[in-house]
Amino acid sequence: MNILFMASEAFPFIKTGGLADVAGALPRALMKRGHSVHLIVPAYQSLLARIRAGEVPSVALKLTTTLTLEGERVALWRTRLPGTRVTVWLVDIPAFSERSGNPYTGLDGRDWPDNHQRFFRFCQAAVAVATNRAGLNWSADLVHANDWQCGMACWLLRQTPSAPPSVFTIHNLAYHGLFSQPALYDLGLPDTLWQPDYLEFYGQLSFIKAGLVFAHRLTTVSPGYAREIQTPDMGHGLDGLLRARHDDLSGILNGIDTEVWHPGRDRYLATPYNQHRLQRKSLNTADLRKQLGLTMITEQPLVGFVGRMVAQKGLDLLLAVLPEYLQKSALQLVVLGKGDPHYEQAFAKLALTFPDTVSVTLGYDEALAHRIEAGADLFLMPSLFEPCGLNQLYSLRYGALPLVHAVGGLGDTVVDEGNPVRDNGFCFHRPQPDALSAALSRALEMYEKDTSAWRQRQRNAMGGDYSWNQSAAAYDQLYQKTLSSV
Repeated sequence: MNILFMASEAFPFIKTGGLADVAGALPRALMKRGHSVHLIVPAYQSLLARIRAGEVPSVALKLTTTLTLEGERVALWRTRLPGTRVTVWLVDIPAFSERSGNPYTGLDGRDWPDNHQRFFRFCQAAVAVATNRAGLNWSADLVHANDWQCGMACWLLRQTPSAPPSVFTIHNLAYHGLFSQPALYDLGLPDTLWQPDYLEFYGQLSFIKAGLVFAHRLTTVSPGYAREIQTPDMGHGLDGLLRARHDDLSGILNGIDTEVWHPGRDRYLATPYNQHRLQRKSLNTADLRKQLGLTMITEQPLVGFVGRMVAQKGLDLLLAVLPEYLQKSALQLVVLGKGDPHYEQAFAKLALTFPDTVSVTLGYDEALAHRIEAGADLFLMPSLFEPCGLNQLYSLRYGALPLVHAVGGLGDTVVDEGNPVRDNGFCFHRPQPDALSAALSRALEMYEKDTSAWRQRQRNAMGGDYSWNQSAAAYDQLYQKTLSSV
Protein backbone atom coordinates (compact mmCIF):
# COMPACT_ATOMS: atom_id res chain seq x y z
CA MET A 1 0.00 0.00 0.00
CA ASN A 2 0.96 3.67 -0.24
CA ILE A 3 1.60 5.08 3.25
CA LEU A 4 2.12 8.75 4.14
CA PHE A 5 4.03 8.85 7.42
CA MET A 6 3.68 12.22 9.20
CA ALA A 7 6.07 13.37 11.93
CA SER A 8 7.32 16.67 13.30
CA GLU A 9 10.89 15.32 13.46
CA ALA A 10 12.88 12.43 12.02
CA PHE A 11 16.44 11.21 12.54
CA PRO A 12 18.93 12.04 11.05
CA PHE A 13 17.28 15.25 9.83
CA ILE A 14 16.21 16.71 13.17
CA LYS A 15 15.78 15.20 16.62
CA THR A 16 14.59 16.33 20.03
CA GLY A 17 13.35 12.97 21.32
CA GLY A 18 12.40 9.37 20.62
CA LEU A 19 9.79 10.29 18.00
CA ALA A 20 12.63 11.20 15.65
CA ASP A 21 14.16 7.73 16.00
CA VAL A 22 10.82 6.09 15.23
CA ALA A 23 10.17 8.32 12.21
CA GLY A 24 13.65 7.60 10.89
CA ALA A 25 13.38 3.83 11.26
CA LEU A 26 9.78 2.60 10.93
CA PRO A 27 9.26 3.91 7.35
CA ARG A 28 12.39 2.01 6.31
CA ALA A 29 11.12 -1.19 7.94
CA LEU A 30 7.74 -0.77 6.21
CA MET A 31 9.48 -0.31 2.85
CA LYS A 32 11.22 -3.64 3.41
CA ARG A 33 7.79 -5.21 3.74
CA GLY A 34 6.89 -4.03 0.24
CA HIS A 35 5.02 -0.80 0.94
CA SER A 36 5.58 2.57 -0.73
CA VAL A 37 6.26 4.93 2.18
CA HIS A 38 6.56 8.71 1.91
CA LEU A 39 7.70 10.60 5.00
CA ILE A 40 6.54 14.20 5.47
CA VAL A 41 8.30 16.57 7.91
CA PRO A 42 8.36 20.36 8.44
CA ALA A 43 11.21 22.13 6.62
CA TYR A 44 12.82 23.74 9.65
CA GLN A 45 15.56 26.26 8.92
CA SER A 46 18.18 24.13 10.66
CA LEU A 47 17.13 21.03 8.72
CA LEU A 48 17.44 22.76 5.34
CA ALA A 49 20.78 24.25 6.36
CA ARG A 50 22.18 20.85 7.41
CA ILE A 51 21.17 19.22 4.13
CA ARG A 52 22.57 22.06 2.03
CA ALA A 53 25.82 21.99 4.00
CA GLY A 54 26.22 18.26 3.36
CA GLU A 55 25.83 17.37 7.04
CA VAL A 56 23.15 14.81 6.15
CA PRO A 57 25.12 12.53 3.83
CA SER A 58 24.01 11.23 0.45
CA VAL A 59 20.86 13.32 0.14
CA ALA A 60 19.98 16.28 -2.03
CA LEU A 61 17.09 18.75 -2.11
CA LYS A 62 14.77 19.31 -5.04
CA LEU A 63 12.00 21.91 -5.04
CA THR A 64 9.11 19.93 -6.49
CA THR A 65 5.96 22.01 -6.20
CA THR A 66 4.35 25.00 -4.56
CA LEU A 67 0.88 25.04 -3.02
CA THR A 68 -1.33 27.84 -1.80
CA LEU A 69 -3.11 26.98 1.44
CA GLU A 70 -5.43 29.57 3.00
CA GLY A 71 -3.65 32.22 0.93
CA GLU A 72 -0.18 31.16 2.15
CA ARG A 73 2.55 29.86 -0.14
CA VAL A 74 3.75 26.39 0.82
CA ALA A 75 6.73 24.85 -0.97
CA LEU A 76 7.42 21.12 -0.99
CA TRP A 77 11.04 20.04 -1.14
CA ARG A 78 11.82 16.45 -2.06
CA THR A 79 14.69 14.44 -0.64
CA ARG A 80 15.05 10.94 0.80
CA LEU A 81 15.86 9.23 4.05
CA PRO A 82 19.63 8.57 3.99
CA GLY A 83 20.53 5.04 3.00
CA THR A 84 16.96 4.16 2.00
CA ARG A 85 14.44 4.49 -0.82
CA VAL A 86 12.00 6.36 1.45
CA THR A 87 10.86 9.60 -0.22
CA VAL A 88 10.83 12.58 2.15
CA TRP A 89 8.70 15.70 1.65
CA LEU A 90 9.75 18.84 3.53
CA VAL A 91 6.91 21.32 4.08
CA ASP A 92 8.37 24.80 3.67
CA ILE A 93 6.43 27.72 5.14
CA PRO A 94 8.18 30.84 6.50
CA ALA A 95 7.24 29.99 10.09
CA PHE A 96 9.36 26.84 9.73
CA SER A 97 12.09 27.62 7.20
CA GLU A 98 12.81 31.23 8.15
CA ARG A 99 12.98 30.73 11.91
CA SER A 100 15.96 29.35 13.80
CA GLY A 101 15.79 27.53 17.10
CA ASN A 102 14.03 24.54 18.55
CA PRO A 103 11.16 23.14 16.44
CA TYR A 104 8.66 23.82 19.20
CA THR A 105 10.11 26.52 21.46
CA GLY A 106 12.04 29.78 21.27
CA LEU A 107 15.35 30.58 22.92
CA ASP A 108 13.47 31.46 26.11
CA GLY A 109 12.12 27.90 26.33
CA ARG A 110 8.54 29.01 25.73
CA ASP A 111 6.39 27.50 23.00
CA TRP A 112 6.33 29.48 19.77
CA PRO A 113 3.10 31.54 20.02
CA ASP A 114 2.02 30.53 16.50
CA ASN A 115 2.53 26.77 16.91
CA HIS A 116 -1.16 26.21 16.22
CA GLN A 117 -0.82 27.92 12.84
CA ARG A 118 2.51 26.30 11.97
CA PHE A 119 1.40 22.73 12.58
CA PHE A 120 -2.11 23.20 11.22
CA ARG A 121 -0.56 24.36 7.95
CA PHE A 122 1.75 21.33 8.07
CA CYS A 123 -1.32 19.09 8.46
CA GLN A 124 -3.06 20.81 5.55
CA ALA A 125 -0.03 20.21 3.34
CA ALA A 126 0.11 16.55 4.38
CA VAL A 127 -3.55 16.06 3.51
CA ALA A 128 -2.95 17.68 0.11
CA VAL A 129 -0.15 15.19 -0.53
CA ALA A 130 -2.18 12.24 0.74
CA THR A 131 -5.16 13.05 -1.47
CA ASN A 132 -3.11 13.80 -4.60
CA ARG A 133 -4.02 17.49 -4.54
CA ALA A 134 -0.37 18.54 -4.39
CA GLY A 135 0.40 17.70 -8.01
CA LEU A 136 2.83 14.93 -7.13
CA ASN A 137 1.05 12.12 -8.99
CA TRP A 138 0.96 10.09 -5.78
CA SER A 139 -1.78 9.47 -3.24
CA ALA A 140 -1.87 7.57 0.02
CA ASP A 141 -3.94 4.53 0.89
CA LEU A 142 -3.37 5.33 4.56
CA VAL A 143 -1.94 8.19 6.63
CA HIS A 144 0.06 7.43 9.77
CA ALA A 145 0.14 10.56 11.96
CA ASN A 146 2.28 10.93 15.08
CA ASP A 147 1.70 13.02 18.22
CA TRP A 148 -0.15 16.30 18.67
CA GLN A 149 1.67 18.15 15.89
CA CYS A 150 -0.04 15.86 13.36
CA GLY A 151 -3.38 15.43 15.12
CA MET A 152 -5.33 17.94 13.04
CA ALA A 153 -4.56 15.95 9.89
CA CYS A 154 -6.90 13.24 11.20
CA TRP A 155 -9.76 15.75 11.43
CA LEU A 156 -8.95 17.27 8.02
CA LEU A 157 -8.98 13.83 6.40
CA ARG A 158 -12.43 13.17 7.82
CA GLN A 159 -13.64 16.40 6.15
CA THR A 160 -12.17 15.49 2.75
CA PRO A 161 -14.20 13.34 0.35
CA SER A 162 -12.55 10.04 -0.64
CA ALA A 163 -9.62 10.69 1.73
CA PRO A 164 -7.62 7.74 3.05
CA PRO A 165 -8.10 6.51 6.64
CA SER A 166 -5.66 7.48 9.36
CA VAL A 167 -3.76 5.80 12.16
CA PHE A 168 -2.66 8.04 15.03
CA THR A 169 0.21 7.13 17.34
CA ILE A 170 0.62 8.57 20.83
CA HIS A 171 4.30 8.81 21.74
CA ASN A 172 3.78 10.75 24.97
CA LEU A 173 0.29 11.64 26.21
CA ALA A 174 1.72 14.29 28.54
CA TYR A 175 2.08 16.64 25.55
CA HIS A 176 -1.38 17.63 24.32
CA GLY A 177 -0.69 20.56 21.99
CA LEU A 178 -2.89 22.97 23.96
CA PHE A 179 -3.89 26.44 22.76
CA SER A 180 -6.29 29.13 23.91
CA GLN A 181 -9.82 29.31 22.52
CA PRO A 182 -8.99 32.15 20.06
CA ALA A 183 -6.77 29.65 18.20
CA LEU A 184 -9.97 27.92 17.08
CA TYR A 185 -11.03 31.07 15.26
CA ASP A 186 -7.51 31.88 14.02
CA LEU A 187 -7.61 28.60 12.13
CA GLY A 188 -11.17 29.05 10.88
CA LEU A 189 -12.35 25.89 12.61
CA PRO A 190 -16.08 25.34 13.12
CA ASP A 191 -17.68 26.11 16.49
CA THR A 192 -18.95 22.53 16.63
CA LEU A 193 -15.41 21.37 17.51
CA TRP A 194 -15.52 23.42 20.73
CA GLN A 195 -17.03 20.75 22.97
CA PRO A 196 -15.54 18.07 25.25
CA ASP A 197 -16.48 15.27 22.83
CA TYR A 198 -14.25 16.87 20.20
CA LEU A 199 -11.34 19.32 20.64
CA GLU A 200 -12.17 21.33 23.76
CA PHE A 201 -10.11 20.31 26.79
CA TYR A 202 -10.88 22.19 30.03
CA GLY A 203 -11.22 25.52 28.24
CA GLN A 204 -8.39 24.97 25.76
CA LEU A 205 -8.06 23.71 22.21
CA SER A 206 -6.31 20.33 22.12
CA PHE A 207 -4.57 19.20 18.94
CA ILE A 208 -3.92 15.71 20.30
CA LYS A 209 -7.67 15.21 20.75
CA ALA A 210 -8.09 15.69 16.99
CA GLY A 211 -6.04 12.54 16.54
CA LEU A 212 -7.67 10.65 19.41
CA VAL A 213 -11.21 11.44 18.26
CA PHE A 214 -10.96 11.39 14.47
CA ALA A 215 -8.29 8.81 13.57
CA HIS A 216 -9.65 5.45 12.49
CA ARG A 217 -7.18 3.56 14.70
CA LEU A 218 -5.04 4.58 17.65
CA THR A 219 -1.72 3.15 18.72
CA THR A 220 0.84 3.86 21.34
CA VAL A 221 4.37 2.66 21.68
CA SER A 222 4.08 -0.24 24.11
CA PRO A 223 1.35 -2.58 25.37
CA GLY A 224 2.00 -1.44 28.95
CA TYR A 225 1.51 2.23 28.10
CA ALA A 226 -1.68 1.43 26.16
CA ARG A 227 -3.11 -0.01 29.38
CA GLU A 228 -1.79 2.77 31.62
CA ILE A 229 -3.19 5.70 29.63
CA GLN A 230 -6.70 4.32 30.11
CA THR A 231 -6.39 4.95 33.87
CA PRO A 232 -6.92 8.25 35.75
CA ASP A 233 -3.35 8.15 37.11
CA MET A 234 -1.69 8.02 33.69
CA GLY A 235 -4.36 9.30 31.32
CA HIS A 236 -3.60 13.03 31.71
CA GLY A 237 -7.30 13.83 31.65
CA LEU A 238 -7.91 11.82 28.47
CA ASP A 239 -8.41 8.38 30.03
CA GLY A 240 -12.19 8.49 29.55
CA LEU A 241 -11.83 9.16 25.83
CA LEU A 242 -9.25 6.40 25.51
CA ARG A 243 -11.42 3.91 27.39
CA ALA A 244 -14.26 4.79 25.03
CA ARG A 245 -11.96 3.94 22.10
CA HIS A 246 -10.51 0.87 23.78
CA ASP A 247 -11.37 -1.39 20.84
CA ASP A 248 -9.47 0.89 18.44
CA LEU A 249 -6.36 1.25 20.64
CA SER A 250 -3.26 -0.96 20.25
CA GLY A 251 0.11 -0.97 21.96
CA ILE A 252 2.97 -1.78 19.59
CA LEU A 253 6.45 -1.73 21.06
CA ASN A 254 9.03 0.42 19.29
CA GLY A 255 12.10 -1.16 17.80
CA ILE A 256 15.55 0.31 17.30
CA ASP A 257 17.84 0.62 14.31
CA THR A 258 20.01 -2.42 14.88
CA GLU A 259 22.49 -1.34 12.23
CA VAL A 260 23.16 2.02 13.92
CA TRP A 261 23.05 0.42 17.38
CA HIS A 262 25.29 -2.61 16.84
CA PRO A 263 28.13 -3.13 19.34
CA GLY A 264 29.97 -5.33 16.87
CA ARG A 265 30.02 -2.67 14.14
CA ASP A 266 29.57 0.63 15.98
CA ARG A 267 31.84 3.23 14.39
CA TYR A 268 31.96 5.24 17.61
CA LEU A 269 33.52 2.46 19.70
CA ALA A 270 37.19 1.87 20.36
CA THR A 271 36.64 -1.89 20.59
CA PRO A 272 33.75 -3.75 18.92
CA TYR A 273 32.25 -6.65 20.89
CA ASN A 274 29.26 -8.99 21.06
CA GLN A 275 27.58 -11.36 23.50
CA HIS A 276 30.15 -14.05 22.75
CA ARG A 277 33.10 -11.69 23.34
CA LEU A 278 31.77 -9.84 26.37
CA GLN A 279 35.21 -9.45 27.90
CA ARG A 280 35.94 -6.83 25.23
CA LYS A 281 33.20 -4.58 26.64
CA SER A 282 35.52 -3.69 29.53
CA LEU A 283 37.94 -2.12 27.04
CA ASN A 284 35.21 0.34 26.09
CA THR A 285 34.63 1.03 29.78
CA ALA A 286 38.29 1.87 30.22
CA ASP A 287 38.25 4.04 27.11
CA LEU A 288 35.19 5.97 28.38
CA ARG A 289 36.78 6.53 31.79
CA LYS A 290 39.89 7.88 30.11
CA GLN A 291 37.89 10.14 27.75
CA LEU A 292 35.90 11.65 30.62
CA GLY A 293 38.72 11.92 33.13
CA LEU A 294 37.37 9.43 35.65
CA THR A 295 39.60 7.46 38.01
CA MET A 296 40.60 4.13 36.51
CA ILE A 297 39.17 1.91 39.25
CA THR A 298 37.87 -1.22 37.59
CA GLU A 299 36.33 -2.60 40.80
CA GLN A 300 33.68 0.12 40.71
CA PRO A 301 30.85 -0.43 38.25
CA LEU A 302 30.32 2.38 35.75
CA VAL A 303 26.71 3.56 35.82
CA GLY A 304 25.24 5.55 32.92
CA PHE A 305 22.33 7.89 32.26
CA VAL A 306 21.45 9.39 28.87
CA GLY A 307 18.25 11.36 28.41
CA ARG A 308 16.25 14.52 28.77
CA MET A 309 16.70 16.22 32.12
CA VAL A 310 13.05 16.56 33.04
CA ALA A 311 10.98 15.37 35.99
CA GLN A 312 9.44 12.53 33.96
CA LYS A 313 12.80 10.75 33.84
CA GLY A 314 12.85 10.21 37.61
CA LEU A 315 15.76 12.58 38.21
CA ASP A 316 14.50 13.51 41.68
CA LEU A 317 14.82 9.84 42.61
CA LEU A 318 18.39 9.74 41.30
CA LEU A 319 19.37 12.92 43.13
CA ALA A 320 17.92 11.52 46.36
CA VAL A 321 19.74 8.20 46.08
CA LEU A 322 23.04 8.58 44.22
CA PRO A 323 25.01 10.81 46.66
CA GLU A 324 25.00 8.07 49.30
CA TYR A 325 26.48 5.53 46.87
CA LEU A 326 29.04 8.04 45.59
CA GLN A 327 30.12 8.87 49.13
CA LYS A 328 30.68 5.15 49.74
CA SER A 329 32.66 4.89 46.46
CA ALA A 330 30.23 2.17 45.38
CA LEU A 331 30.02 3.31 41.76
CA GLN A 332 31.09 5.79 39.11
CA LEU A 333 28.50 7.85 37.24
CA VAL A 334 28.36 9.14 33.67
CA VAL A 335 25.52 11.49 32.66
CA LEU A 336 24.65 12.92 29.24
CA GLY A 337 21.59 15.09 28.76
CA LYS A 338 19.97 18.49 28.71
CA GLY A 339 16.68 19.97 29.81
CA ASP A 340 15.36 21.72 32.89
CA PRO A 341 18.03 24.13 34.24
CA HIS A 342 17.22 22.96 37.77
CA TYR A 343 18.32 19.42 36.97
CA GLU A 344 21.26 20.52 34.84
CA GLN A 345 22.58 22.54 37.78
CA ALA A 346 21.96 19.74 40.28
CA PHE A 347 23.92 17.18 38.25
CA ALA A 348 26.67 19.69 37.46
CA LYS A 349 27.01 20.24 41.22
CA LEU A 350 27.24 16.49 41.73
CA ALA A 351 30.14 16.36 39.26
CA LEU A 352 31.92 19.17 41.12
CA THR A 353 31.44 17.36 44.44
CA PHE A 354 32.76 14.04 43.09
CA PRO A 355 35.14 15.05 40.26
CA ASP A 356 36.96 11.70 40.11
CA THR A 357 33.87 9.53 39.95
CA VAL A 358 31.14 11.62 38.23
CA SER A 359 31.11 13.01 34.70
CA VAL A 360 28.22 15.19 33.51
CA THR A 361 27.97 16.38 29.90
CA LEU A 362 25.17 18.87 29.27
CA GLY A 363 23.81 18.72 25.73
CA TYR A 364 23.49 15.88 23.28
CA ASP A 365 26.41 14.06 21.67
CA GLU A 366 25.56 11.05 19.49
CA ALA A 367 29.06 9.57 19.69
CA LEU A 368 29.19 9.89 23.48
CA ALA A 369 25.74 8.33 23.79
CA HIS A 370 27.02 5.23 21.97
CA ARG A 371 30.17 5.12 24.08
CA ILE A 372 28.19 5.33 27.30
CA GLU A 373 26.05 2.37 26.26
CA ALA A 374 29.18 0.42 25.38
CA GLY A 375 31.11 1.46 28.49
CA ALA A 376 28.42 1.35 31.16
CA ASP A 377 27.93 -1.72 33.31
CA LEU A 378 24.53 -0.50 34.51
CA PHE A 379 22.13 1.97 32.88
CA LEU A 380 19.62 3.99 34.93
CA MET A 381 16.05 4.68 33.75
CA PRO A 382 13.92 5.39 36.85
CA SER A 383 11.23 7.18 34.80
CA LEU A 384 8.00 8.10 36.54
CA PHE A 385 6.29 7.09 33.31
CA GLU A 386 7.76 5.92 30.01
CA PRO A 387 5.59 5.26 26.94
CA CYS A 388 8.21 2.98 25.40
CA GLY A 389 11.74 4.13 26.04
CA LEU A 390 14.56 3.54 23.61
CA ASN A 391 17.61 3.86 25.82
CA GLN A 392 16.76 0.66 27.69
CA LEU A 393 16.66 -1.11 24.31
CA TYR A 394 20.06 0.33 23.37
CA SER A 395 21.34 -0.75 26.78
CA LEU A 396 20.02 -4.29 26.40
CA ARG A 397 21.63 -4.48 22.96
CA TYR A 398 24.97 -3.31 24.40
CA GLY A 399 24.91 -5.39 27.59
CA ALA A 400 24.65 -2.32 29.86
CA LEU A 401 22.08 -3.84 32.20
CA PRO A 402 19.13 -1.44 32.54
CA LEU A 403 17.80 -0.60 35.98
CA VAL A 404 14.26 0.69 35.47
CA HIS A 405 11.02 1.69 37.10
CA ALA A 406 8.80 -1.01 35.60
CA VAL A 407 6.25 1.21 33.85
CA GLY A 408 5.11 1.42 30.22
CA GLY A 409 7.63 0.04 27.77
CA LEU A 410 10.25 -0.35 30.50
CA GLY A 411 8.12 -3.00 32.17
CA ASP A 412 7.47 -4.64 28.81
CA THR A 413 11.14 -5.03 27.89
CA VAL A 414 13.21 -5.38 31.08
CA VAL A 415 12.83 -8.72 32.88
CA ASP A 416 13.75 -9.16 36.55
CA GLU A 417 11.86 -12.21 37.82
CA GLY A 418 14.56 -14.25 39.50
CA ASN A 419 14.71 -16.46 36.42
CA PRO A 420 18.30 -16.80 35.16
CA VAL A 421 17.09 -17.87 31.70
CA ARG A 422 15.02 -14.71 31.15
CA ASP A 423 16.33 -11.94 33.42
CA ASN A 424 18.04 -9.13 31.50
CA GLY A 425 18.10 -6.20 33.94
CA PHE A 426 16.78 -4.88 37.25
CA CYS A 427 13.34 -3.45 38.10
CA PHE A 428 11.63 -1.59 40.91
CA HIS A 429 7.91 -1.03 41.15
CA ARG A 430 7.28 2.08 43.26
CA PRO A 431 8.53 5.56 42.25
CA GLN A 432 10.14 6.10 45.65
CA PRO A 433 13.82 6.58 46.62
CA ASP A 434 13.83 3.50 48.87
CA ALA A 435 12.58 1.28 46.04
CA LEU A 436 15.22 2.60 43.64
CA SER A 437 17.90 2.22 46.31
CA ALA A 438 16.91 -1.40 47.00
CA ALA A 439 17.15 -2.29 43.31
CA LEU A 440 20.46 -0.49 42.94
CA SER A 441 21.92 -2.25 45.99
CA ARG A 442 20.77 -5.59 44.59
CA ALA A 443 22.42 -4.86 41.24
CA LEU A 444 25.69 -3.71 42.82
CA GLU A 445 25.79 -6.80 45.02
CA MET A 446 25.42 -9.07 42.00
CA TYR A 447 28.11 -7.13 40.12
CA GLU A 448 30.52 -7.51 43.03
CA LYS A 449 29.78 -11.04 44.23
CA ASP A 450 28.25 -13.09 41.40
CA THR A 451 30.04 -12.49 38.13
CA SER A 452 28.51 -15.53 36.45
CA ALA A 453 24.94 -14.34 37.17
CA TRP A 454 25.85 -10.85 35.92
CA ARG A 455 27.32 -12.26 32.72
CA GLN A 456 24.23 -14.40 32.17
CA ARG A 457 21.98 -11.34 32.41
CA GLN A 458 24.21 -9.56 29.92
CA ARG A 459 23.99 -12.49 27.48
CA ASN A 460 20.21 -12.60 27.91
CA ALA A 461 20.03 -8.87 27.24
CA MET A 462 22.23 -8.94 24.15
CA GLY A 463 20.47 -12.01 22.76
CA GLY A 464 17.08 -10.31 22.40
CA ASP A 465 15.56 -9.10 19.12
CA TYR A 466 15.06 -5.32 19.35
CA SER A 467 14.81 -4.66 15.62
CA TRP A 468 11.85 -3.04 13.87
CA ASN A 469 10.97 -6.32 12.15
CA GLN A 470 8.38 -7.48 14.67
CA SER A 471 6.98 -3.98 15.18
CA ALA A 472 6.68 -3.34 11.44
CA ALA A 473 4.82 -6.63 11.05
CA ALA A 474 2.39 -5.54 13.78
CA TYR A 475 1.83 -2.16 12.08
CA ASP A 476 1.35 -3.96 8.78
CA GLN A 477 -1.45 -6.04 10.29
CA LEU A 478 -3.00 -2.93 11.85
CA TYR A 479 -2.93 -1.07 8.52
CA GLN A 480 -4.62 -3.98 6.77
CA LYS A 481 -7.26 -4.13 9.50
CA THR A 482 -7.83 -0.38 9.19
CA LEU A 483 -8.29 -0.53 5.41
CA SER A 484 -10.67 -3.47 5.62
CA SER A 485 -12.91 -1.67 8.12
CA VAL A 486 -13.52 1.59 6.17
